[in-house]
Amino acid sequence: MKRKLFVVLLSLSAAFLVSAVKTGVTPAKTFHTAAEKEMLTRMALTPIGPGDYFLTSASCSGCHGFDTLNQSNINEDGIDVNLFDRWQGSMMANSAKDPLWRAKVSHEIMVNPAHASALQDKCTACHAPMGHYNAFYKGNSPFLISDLINDSLGLDGVSCAGCHTIGPGAGSTFSGIIPYDTTRTIYGPFTNPFFGPMQLYEGYTPTYSPHMDQSAVCSACHTLITESVDLSGNFTGGEFIEQATYHEYLNSSYPAANIKCQTCHMPHEADPIVIANGFMNLQPRFPFNQHYFAGANHFMVELIKNNKTALGISTHDANFDSTLAATSRMLRENSVSFQLISDSITADTGYFRVKVLNKAGHKFPSGYPSRRAVLQLLMTDATGDTVFQSGIFDAQYRVVGETVPFEPHHRVINQNNESQIYEMVMGDVNSQITTVLERAAILLKDNRIPPDGFTTTSAVYDTVTITPDALADSDFNQLAGTEGTGSDFVGFHIPVTGVTGNVSVFARLFYQSVPPKWTDEMFLMNSAPIDTFRNMFLAADQTPFQVAEDSLMNLVLTGIGNPAATEQIQLIQNNSDGSITIITSGERIKRITVYDITGKRLLIINGNGTNRNNFRLTETTGIYFISAEGDETKATFKLFYKQ
Repeated sequence: MKRKLFVVLLSLSAAFLVSAVKTGVTPAKTFHTAAEKEMLTRMALTPIGPGDYFLTSASCSGCHGFDTLNQSNINEDGIDVNLFDRWQGSMMANSAKDPLWRAKVSHEIMVNPAHASALQDKCTACHAPMGHYNAFYKGNSPFLISDLINDSLGLDGVSCAGCHTIGPGAGSTFSGIIPYDTTRTIYGPFTNPFFGPMQLYEGYTPTYSPHMDQSAVCSACHTLITESVDLSGNFTGGEFIEQATYHEYLNSSYPAANIKCQTCHMPHEADPIVIANGFMNLQPRFPFNQHYFAGANHFMVELIKNNKTALGISTHDANFDSTLAATSRMLRENSVSFQLISDSITADTGYFRVKVLNKAGHKFPSGYPSRRAVLQLLMTDATGDTVFQSGIFDAQYRVVGETVPFEPHHRVINQNNESQIYEMVMGDVNSQITTVLERAAILLKDNRIPPDGFTTTSAVYDTVTITPDALADSDFNQLAGTEGTGSDFVGFHIPVTGVTGNVSVFARLFYQSVPPKWTDEMFLMNSAPIDTFRNMFLAADQTPFQVAEDSLMNLVLTGIGNPAATEQIQLIQNNSDGSITIITSGERIKRITVYDITGKRLLIINGNGTNRNNFRLTETTGIYFISAEGDETKATFKLFYKQ
């Protein structure tokens, strides 16, 4: 679906969307036993009233929350997996109370005060969808932050009804235009739903629909296109794609493989689960999607947990902890595959590559444009001193040596403090870097790693473009000129002249949800929401999240730093029989050590009291490093050995 079609879709009025969804369904009557009626009476909450379209999550918690009798919502190991508790600690549940979001809305309003109402109405569509759309359906738009703070529906964030009342038309609208079914139908992924309690006491009719187990249900808020303004706040007629996670997914191999957003972000519980309390005769459901909504925003989940009282959040720490654990697993196990490769070490240069393979079904990183990943590489000598460094953070967790205004994409890094940073950078109408979303007009940089199968010929590519610097890199999402690898190889050419002895190389990948650099522009201003977030941010642990690491230990350099050593110690390889001879110019040979290409020690040969030593390798054909030590001299040789 190309961007031209988006313009048409975005011009649709919400009123048209409401009229297009299903209407006129009359709930069927049902019969309950005396025991069922007693139980339903005990847990009954106020049903949906006239003119109301949603209920808060509290209405769902009675059946889908913690069961004190431990009769349902537990797996075969006795672990409680109820929907309500898992959701409560997520960013979805806290989207309307998210202090960064509140601060950013305030920032945008202060920059363009004439757009205050429209900005708030647009932002609440996805961060407080039930409050926003309930107001719209009642003719009370726009829905503002001042409305939100007193609205229980809005404050419930992306809640149960906020997702499960999205109609089958999901996938056709974006940028907060959510195709809700307003007939009090609530959709689920299981056939033959037990609809009596929900229909009788909550006013919803549970209905099976396959769209609830499809990525399309996420599309309305996970592709966001904004209208650009100039520095005076005038609309330019242009648009900017702030985020397009859903369309990144469409431009991948994942849809064809039937891997959906829910597959990763709502992973299946291994056991069938009875999902409603008090009804043990219900059919256990499988596959059961856990409602962690695990993403990559570990930093903000932890910040919200640590400030929950100030934010008016009553969720138990344990619920946040389960989300944090799931988010950690997502980042460390399901985000990337990571490998440090040693190509060769010559007289003056060590040649290494780092391979970062994206395992997600969208770009890495994806979503809100503050997010970025930093590739770090560090070489140390035998004493632990730094020989080379790239992607290092300072005490404020800013990248040391980062180019102003932003670091370019690199195919090869050969200087200290050059860094590979995977990120999206927005530019205003003057091509200057900006973090004001409404001022975003052009894409200055996007070298975020595409997903597997991503191509520039896809029908949706104009919505998920990458910038020319990364496109020109033959190692970025390409193999022999063919697109779609979902990976990036970064070369590191490290100067080693003057370095002797063994070295070790460490590669790490870090994720930053909210880098300090992103907050600089906003923190120049003051408002209650900005000040609140600033205080929380500065008090938070901003340590970047380590996603992956690899290392090569005790690699042997060639001893070029001591030219005399190679004159006093010589290596001779006899190609006829494969033997090797070490000869010194007078001093005795004390020890010979053989390493493979990874730095693994294979063999130690003690000296024989002379200046000459012959030996033979039993290893297979390959590259080896041979370290020879005399009484006063040491040299290391790189050898291509052929059996």
